[in-house]
Amino acid sequence: MTDSSAAPDLRRRALGAFYGLALGDALGMPTQSFSRAEIRQRFGTLDTLHDGPADQPIAPHMPAGSITDDTEQAVLVAELLISGHGHIEPLAFARALTAWEADMKARGSQDLLGPSTNRALAMIAEGVGPGQSGRFGTTNGAAMRITPVAIATPSEPRETLLEAVIEASQVTHNTSLGIASAAAVAGAISAGLEGAPLAQALSVGHELAALGEQRGHWSAGGLISARITWARQLVRGCDHETGVALIHDLIGTSVASQESVVATFALAELAGDEPLAALTLAAGIGGDTDTIAAMLGAILGACHGPEGLPAKLVEQVARVSHFDPEPLVDQLLALRRRHSQHD
Repeated sequence: MTDSSAAPDLRRRALGAFYGLALGDALGMPTQSFSRAEIRQRFGTLDTLHDGPADQPIAPHMPAGSITDDTEQAVLVAELLISGHGHIEPLAFARALTAWEADMKARGSQDLLGPSTNRALAMIAEGVGPGQSGRFGTTNGAAMRITPVAIATPSEPRETLLEAVIEASQVTHNTSLGIASAAAVAGAISAGLEGAPLAQALSVGHELAALGEQRGHWSAGGLISARITWARQLVRGCDHETGVALIHDLIGTSVASQESVVATFALAELAGDEPLAALTLAAGIGGDTDTIAAMLGAILGACHGPEGLPAKLVEQVARVSHFDPEPLVDQLLALRRRHSQHD
């Protein structure tokens, strides 16, 4: 998609991906780490934005519409990609993540780096090289912040997108599971930006996962690509209540990439034609709700564009969180055009 007639649609969908990421993140902010039963008891149906409850272990008292680490770290990746002219230097990324967490602590936030990223940065601080620091990273941290890479990189050729994903993931998640999960999300978003219908975009994500799981340090765990295929089949044709119960009970919603990332694809299959309904289900499913909803929002925003998202809620997130991705999106799309001209 390099002709000028495609450019406005590409920009519209890229904004949809970034706004969808932020909206999903904010919808899941007050419910993260709570069980599905507790969320139902406290919030009922999550069809709007809520404040973080006083006893929310990660985001207490955060106002409705607040983004969390998922969106903030995606913005960080975008800034590094832009300043690096399309590349992310691993040690610069490690320094930026360390500085981000220090700033979060200074603000009194409990929304800090995840287990894989923390371990990798500790290894970097001890002198371990960036090729080895991410060898234990199997959680969803790389996948949750991969949206800017998907905006900056076309889905074809697949290997080009995969290499961009690896560059953005290796310092913290240099494992077969970590890379495959980030590649899955990136593939679905990038294909969605190019106009692929949702089902096709999810299939591109599956293809990228299959390529990604051949890279990085091998890690035990169900293959992301195989689990995506299984998960989509599991919920196909289900009503929302039945489908969410199957995702919750059989796939899981923890920070493990083979749970939360696969659950994201299952929710997209289950309810992705209705973005708000899908994000509501994600925010209420329990566990790592903000990350699941953020990844889902990015995929659905790419496939449906911003007009597929609830405008009032998006406006609230933008206002409360001072979130304006337009300048970043324009610069990321300039990088995407450069890829297209070279391929």
